[in-house]
Amino acid sequence: MAKRILLVEDEAPIRDMLRFVLEQSGFEAIEAEDYQVALDKIIEPYPDLILLDWMMPGGSGIQLAKKLKQHEYARDIPIIMLTAKGEEEDKIRGLESGADDYVTKPFSPKELIARVKAVIRRVTPTSSEDAIEFKGLRLDPVSHRVTSNDEPIDMGPTEFKLLHFFMTHAERVYSREQLLDNVWGTNVYVEDRTVDVHIRRLRKALSVYSHENMIQTVRGAGYRYSTKV
Repeated sequence: MAKRILLVEDEAPIRDMLRFVLEQSGFEAIEAEDYQVALDKIIEPYPDLILLDWMMPGGSGIQLAKKLKQHEYARDIPIIMLTAKGEEEDKIRGLESGADDYVTKPFSPKELIARVKAVIRRVTPTSSEDAIEFKGLRLDPVSHRVTSNDEPIDMGPTEFKLLHFFMTHAERVYSREQLLDNVWGTNVYVEDRTVDVHIRRLRKALSVYSHENMIQTVRGAGYRYSTKV
């Protein structure tokens, strides 16, 4: 079954071009020309991904992304922000609002489709027993081993859990509070700064084979796992 993409773009020529590109690549495109229409399209069956323009009538893409992240069923739908804004602060704002990726206009259709496929791949549920691998770094939950090109990497159990969470949620930014909830659990009292300590330990373990840059600090937002430098 084709993946459903909600395309939120107020300029009809761009929307038509994007719909054509998506359909040529095997996706089903659902269109929305403004904030309210986009909200009205968040119904079952829910889209598998949202391509969201930053500027549009009725409200901004930032506002819509934040609203969707509060939605009981739509909050886990991945979002790629489309915008002419290319400054680092703008990208951070987009990511902080809940976007999973960011494409700056003008962009090539090939780049956009590659980003769409990559985000869908990242958010597709992975079995807790499946080994995960990115650029030579491999984590096997069954054997509880982390390796780099088959060479073992030694790390503590908390660092292992932290890395497992990051690798199964690649390219997404998580605050300290979110990491505490997802890795330590909501019923455990741990100070926020404890996350920083374990991040440092994890980076140190990964630095043995130069993977430490995959754990990235997003200023003012938190941390993400990324293979993009």
